[in-house]
Amino acid sequence: MNISKKSSSLLLAALMTFSFATCYSVAEADKLPSERKEEIMVQHIENKRITDNNYDKSLAVKCVNGTFVGKKAEGVIAYKGIPFVGRQPVGELRWKAPVNVIPNDGIYEAYHYEKAPIQAPGDIAAEYGTSEDCLYLNIWKSDKTATKKKPVIVWIYGGAFDVGGTTDPQYDCSNLVKENPDVVFVTITYRVSFFGFLHLSHLPDGKDYQDAQNLGIMDQMAALKWVHENIASFGGDPDNVTIWGESAGGASCTLLPLVEGSHQYFKRVISQSGAPAQMRSPEQAIECTNKLMEALGCKTVADLQKVSAEKFSETWARMFGLYQVLGIRTMPEMDGKYLPLNPWEAYANGAAKDIEFLQGCNKDEMNTFLGALGEDSWNAWANERKAKKLSQLTDKEKNLVESYCNDIQGESYEPTVRLFSQIMFIAPQIRLSEEQTKAGGKSYTYYFTPESSLPLIKSGHAIELSAVFNHPEFTDFTGRAFDETFTKTMRKMWVQFAKTGNPSLSAEISPDGKAHVWPLYDLKDKQVMVLDEKGIHPEKESNLKIVDWERTYFLTNYYMP
Repeated sequence: MNISKKSSSLLLAALMTFSFATCYSVAEADKLPSERKEEIMVQHIENKRITDNNYDKSLAVKCVNGTFVGKKAEGVIAYKGIPFVGRQPVGELRWKAPVNVIPNDGIYEAYHYEKAPIQAPGDIAAEYGTSEDCLYLNIWKSDKTATKKKPVIVWIYGGAFDVGGTTDPQYDCSNLVKENPDVVFVTITYRVSFFGFLHLSHLPDGKDYQDAQNLGIMDQMAALKWVHENIASFGGDPDNVTIWGESAGGASCTLLPLVEGSHQYFKRVISQSGAPAQMRSPEQAIECTNKLMEALGCKTVADLQKVSAEKFSETWARMFGLYQVLGIRTMPEMDGKYLPLNPWEAYANGAAKDIEFLQGCNKDEMNTFLGALGEDSWNAWANERKAKKLSQLTDKEKNLVESYCNDIQGESYEPTVRLFSQIMFIAPQIRLSEEQTKAGGKSYTYYFTPESSLPLIKSGHAIELSAVFNHPEFTDFTGRAFDETFTKTMRKMWVQFAKTGNPSLSAEISPDGKAHVWPLYDLKDKQVMVLDEKGIHPEKESNLKIVDWERTYFLTNYYMP
């Protein structure tokens, strides 16, 4: 299905689809307030090596791969554009695993963001510029002297594994540090789309590209390794790291615990609308690669190496682009080598039982997409995707899905919006809590309910981002700022979890002055914390009816594509 020109522009201008940030094209940026436009359209400035000894020594931090000098503003020191690899994945290293950092005694500016990874156009992060030279991270800390090491929270952006970057202004962590000076915040970049998740080993010369299908996850691991080895120099505690993400970023946070050797780098996970269902099989990955190669006229990896990044972006956008055709085809691969063949089975067997989880979903996840596309374009996309999904099912399963859809009343889009909310986000999120709990692990589960004031979106996908990043000024998508006390309480829960492993708040530390005891998810009562502006409270899943246990829960076995 091709999205109409009108709907495509809506995606570019309003949809936060999986990118979990407001997205604008260059043309749309002209309609923004001047201060926001300046943030988005700022040109990339390269960080340089400092050779004249002319820098603020109080803002310099020595790391394994160099000394990095940050900038201070309003009590917050930011270090931007720090490389976490020894060589960037360009030239002969395209589609190669990240290279370990190399010891370096140089002194470098860490004043500016580096570019976002190469991707098809549409995401706001890409407006800052894109490059294959992209594996960098950013750190924010308070300028106050601390007597003990601080907990560390590492943000992993979303974008359907297809778009995104740390340069999105909503991911600036200055406001979080001002509110939580006793925490160090980090944001990391990873390769996306055709450079981050492209199966190549089946090609005639593909034997040297055995990692290409999961490079984005490998990049995240490399960044976490760098954090583990260097964050103490920034005042952070390498033994108290929480990884945090939303949608594809949240899914990444639930896949990383399944990577061998990962548990030494973090002890907690915060996953917003992201679960192990956001994966694909080798067969699905190979099909995607073959279609791309046919469109590019390539037969081998050697042929692909000759194709420019711009040509890749243009071709991908036309075929699979998130903002162009709502492709949603890029996913990490269940390759049985780096990631397990069955992630649910891995969780059930206790692969992450020593990792503490805070995770959940929004009440009306797919309404984000509906609101951006409009009813007609949504129905065309959803009906096509539903037919593809049904073709994977047994006759009994098809009947269950049709029964579920037939019972939903309302407008023409309601059945498929509800169905795909279940398939993509809600049922997988609940299953993650189920499997983690069965294995003896801990999962604090939430259900987010505040609604946008914009048409159709309701409590849609990514609507909570401006709240958790403490950027109430970003109302482009929500249409309004959420209640200030509510959002501050929610953020306090996130931070309390990162500090202690339990998001419960006493009345003394709760911004709303009320005690909030957040129960662990359990197999009997299946309690979740309802994050509602009118009152944060725990409630049984059976009262909320978050999932249809008979007619949608089984769909988690079929993964995303």
